[in-house]
Amino acid sequence: MPSTAKTFYAYVGCRTTRERNARGDGINLYRVDAETGAWTHEQLVGDLLNPSFLCFDRRKRFLYTVHGDGTEVSAFRIDPENGRLSFINRQSTEGRNPVHLAIDPTNRFMVIANHITSALALLPIDPEEGKVGAVRDLVTLAGEIGPHRVEQPFAKPHQVEFDAQGRFVVVPDKGLDRVFTFHIDAGAGRLVASEQGSVLARESSGPRHVALHPHAGFAYVVNELDSTVTTYCYDSGSGALEPVQIVSSLPDTFTGNSRAAEIAISADGRFVYASNRGSDTIAVFTVDAGTGRLEPVQWLPSGGRTPRFFTFDPTERFLFVANEDDDTIQRFRVDASSGRLIDDGLATRTGSPVCIVFHAAA
Repeated sequence: MPSTAKTFYAYVGCRTTRERNARGDGINLYRVDAETGAWTHEQLVGDLLNPSFLCFDRRKRFLYTVHGDGTEVSAFRIDPENGRLSFINRQSTEGRNPVHLAIDPTNRFMVIANHITSALALLPIDPEEGKVGAVRDLVTLAGEIGPHRVEQPFAKPHQVEFDAQGRFVVVPDKGLDRVFTFHIDAGAGRLVASEQGSVLARESSGPRHVALHPHAGFAYVVNELDSTVTTYCYDSGSGALEPVQIVSSLPDTFTGNSRAAEIAISADGRFVYASNRGSDTIAVFTVDAGTGRLEPVQWLPSGGRTPRFFTFDPTERFLFVANEDDDTIQRFRVDASSGRLIDDGLATRTGSPVCIVFHAAA
């Protein structure tokens, strides 16, 4: 449910390296007024390599970041009084270019997608101290690669996302045109494939990110390479996925090159949102409550170039878009009845933003 807190902390991850043509400088902390949506800068944690995706532990006492194009994950303690970060430790992911991470419901394990080395890593975390331990399990994804010569040379897991029940972790793989599901054997410290294992996506679609319905059996995968969204029926008991619909994430007037990036679903499950890099738009869809099928209702400019990431604030009154190549986080108001977005013209400037996470201030 949307939060009623009056103030939040926003942590922003970014790209920092010349190879990524980046202008970022680390993890930036902002204080956010929930009523006005205004951001005030509070802290910079600098000297970090591409802190490109962030997540909290389940109690929001610690913040973790993977280091894109690198080989490590870092842990930070959150000061409950002011939200400021202090470093705990850094750990190898035993793979290259970790792009996404998620914490299991027990707050004892972290799952990381190593994008370039085709593997999922399972690492223990200390739920009281926040420290990340050495890799316990490493699972290499395998299958027939897609036909795209540049983007699909090998398996490329791009995200790890736990379902609403916390039983399975869903893994879109851009290189294999597949979506995998796993669960954690906590006793053995292993990742175990579901009975189905994976479901095949449309050829050359490049599954990138997934949004799971908060209370119904649906999952939505945004496909990077052909700029589509696939609706799946999702069995939370077995982790099985069955495709039921594919729709374009692009407006039918767009004829240029574009890559889909992010996807999210509203807390009430009524609306799905997707971003497009190239057309630089946000798509809004309504969800049919019975079938899960999507119907487009709006496309609007993202307010900048390359909307790699977006997320709701905890009140769901605002949606914030990280426009990586314009160095801006653009604010949109959310119409609660229609799901439509209104660009109110307000933006926060920060270098090469690619991830935003929120939690309530003390």
